[in-house]
Amino acid sequence: MKKITMNKLFTTVTLCAGLLFANAVNAESSVWKVSKDNDVVYIGGTIHILPVSEFPLPTEFTDVYKITDAIVLETTLPDPTDTKFQMQMMKKMSYSNGKKLTDVLSKKTYKQLSEYITGFGANLNDLSAFKPGFVAAMMAMMEAQRSHISGDGVDAYFNQLAVKNNKAIEYFETMEFQLDMLSNMGLGDEESFIKSNLSQMKDFKSMFDQLIKAWRAGDDKKLAELVIEPMKDDPKTLKSLITDRNENWIPHIEKMFGDKDKEFVLVGVGHLVGDQSVLALLKAKGYKVEKVK
Repeated sequence: MKKITMNKLFTTVTLCAGLLFANAVNAESSVWKVSKDNDVVYIGGTIHILPVSEFPLPTEFTDVYKITDAIVLETTLPDPTDTKFQMQMMKKMSYSNGKKLTDVLSKKTYKQLSEYITGFGANLNDLSAFKPGFVAAMMAMMEAQRSHISGDGVDAYFNQLAVKNNKAIEYFETMEFQLDMLSNMGLGDEESFIKSNLSQMKDFKSMFDQLIKAWRAGDDKKLAELVIEPMKDDPKTLKSLITDRNENWIPHIEKMFGDKDKEFVLVGVGHLVGDQSVLALLKAKGYKVEKVK
């Protein structure tokens, strides 16, 4: 099994949770223009893992990037050489007081998970002390590697480009916030959480391919069907991973109106579709939201 890095773990969080659950000609995009009076903020829906074959990106992304002064991402990524943070992450992702997955999963589900992990050349005994959110993220990353679809996503691409161009970069959340979020996923409901993951991973590549096509075409309905609808079976995860964060981001976005910079907000596309999306919340507050074509 290939080595899993901290960066890959963090960039897979949203994709993993979203999956738990024909490109069109002259299609719309997954980039929106949000306006109030004469002020504008651009918001782009991203894919956190994107194969090299999917580059170049849709022109709407690169065109908006050129006319904006700053990008805003969900979070910064940890330095792979930061051993202190690595230790913090491993502690957060592990059960305390000697608790293990064998204590919270039925024998049948634990056996199924063990057989699944063995298929990647790994041993579940080495992961049994980790919390379900960490295990789920690992499963998604291993599936992405096996399907040859792993790669730096849209967020990472623009982060690197902004650094190169000396363009300002802002963030909605800290690494610690996302670490806490991942470590709490599935806690108290490990049995159904792991069973759901095992079921969804059977169609990982097919669902990922559909996700990419819908994202490139700006097919909001299909994106909501692929990302939001499956998560409704796990309301707790949907709330912590998507809807609560959407609401938390709104005040930050509103503050962007009236400042001297023109921002390009880049967040996982799952946050921009559905009736509780960032865009729906902005519309409800009276902002004009329209697709960039």
